Amino acid sequence: MNRWTKSLADARPAAYWLDDPGRPEPRPALTGTETCDLLVVGGGYSGLWTALIAKERDPGRDVVLVEGREVGWAASGRNGGFCAASLTHGLANGLTRWPDEIHRLERLGARNLDAIEEAVARHAIDCAFERTGELDVATEPYQARELRDWYQEIDRRGLADGVDLLDTEAVRAQVDSPTFLAGLWDRRGVAMLHPAKLAWGLKRACLDLGVRVYEHTPALTLRPYGAGMSVRTPYGQIRARTAALGTNVFPSLVKRARAYTVPVYDYALMTEPLTDGQLASVGWKNRQGLSDSANRFHYFRLTADHRILWGGYDAVYPYGGRVRAEYDDRPQTYAKLADHFFTCFPQLEGVRFTHAWGGAIDTCSRFSAFYGTAHRGRVAYAAGFTGLGVGATRFGAEVMLDLLAGERTERTELEMVRKKPLPFPPEPFAWTGIAFTKWSLARADTHDGHRNLWLRTLDRLGLGFDS
Repeated sequence: MNRWTKSLADARPAAYWLDDPGRPEPRPALTGTETCDLLVVGGGYSGLWTALIAKERDPGRDVVLVEGREVGWAASGRNGGFCAASLTHGLANGLTRWPDEIHRLERLGARNLDAIEEAVARHAIDCAFERTGELDVATEPYQARELRDWYQEIDRRGLADGVDLLDTEAVRAQVDSPTFLAGLWDRRGVAMLHPAKLAWGLKRACLDLGVRVYEHTPALTLRPYGAGMSVRTPYGQIRARTAALGTNVFPSLVKRARAYTVPVYDYALMTEPLTDGQLASVGWKNRQGLSDSANRFHYFRLTADHRILWGGYDAVYPYGGRVRAEYDDRPQTYAKLADHFFTCFPQLEGVRFTHAWGGAIDTCSRFSAFYGTAHRGRVAYAAGFTGLGVGATRFGAEVMLDLLAGERTERTELEMVRKKPLPFPPEPFAWTGIAFTKWSLARADTHDGHRNLWLRTLDRLGLGFDS
């Protein structure tokens, strides 16, 4: 045990965002038979945005949304609240995979983030939305060199608009940690928000526009029914002309799509509210989100009530790719995160953590969402957001609705939309490959970023991880 474990003595094993007295009551479960034009399966961001945009595009469309538990209870209510413009899990990942489309992808991503900000205002969603941007910080000399080289690369390509390169003094003037050596500040490309309140606000907006929302209503089967689709639920069924699946980390109702995603568990801590003196010792006046530049990286940010969320580093893949509640709590990771927190901010010694939690993220082999249709175009799906779904799910909703309409749009013509990632192999090969990749990434972090033969091979195959 490290000396900082006492800071976890009072930490509740619960997601801070969901532990809120203002949490809305769930809607009743579906009983009997319903019919509709569009059925949306999943009450996270992906499903909520799809239902909302469908009604905004066509107010007369009859839309039903079903959620297996409660709206926002899974990844949408447990994440760090980083709402990024990137549709490609970061510019580096996008530039590697879709260099010919990257300017269009960046433009569409910026437009998507603007649309989220506009929707939050239009529907009066109280989710502490702040367009603060994000700081990517270097904590090792080789990372500082890589940040400088990367800034020069994106500047040369005309992709550095709104991005500032900060030296040691400049980055520590923003947020003061003795570990920070340099930084890249993306001033407009990321917003901070309260993730659960965004989901709850989207639910209310859907209801206001006439979407019928049923919670505690898992979709059990999906089958053709006449010219449409039929979904069976525990107490009833729904017959719909079309269906959109926003189930992400959970097994898809389109079985052939299941091989493209695996669950990875991520963990986070939340501190008690900082005093004025503690806040002053850190700085952070511009309230940016932060992440460090390691492969096994941390992400951290301030909340509206002056707490610090500190997450990341461990990414745990359970053998067999199972999603289970017992994986949501991992004390050994919490102890590790606490140690890293006080290494980053030694001036905050004595601060205690009030919440510690985890949850599953759906990832795919290209680390950003993929899309598809099934049942002769009557079903659309999007999945594989890999932790950057707070913003990208809205774009995914637009894509699914375009696909269901059979429309050729700027979105559906993207290579990213038209092509799928490589599927994961069956066990034990998936577990072995992921475990060796994790070991290799950790080794690279301790060897000045040097990527071994395994990682270089994955890079050549288009499977390299560099976010």
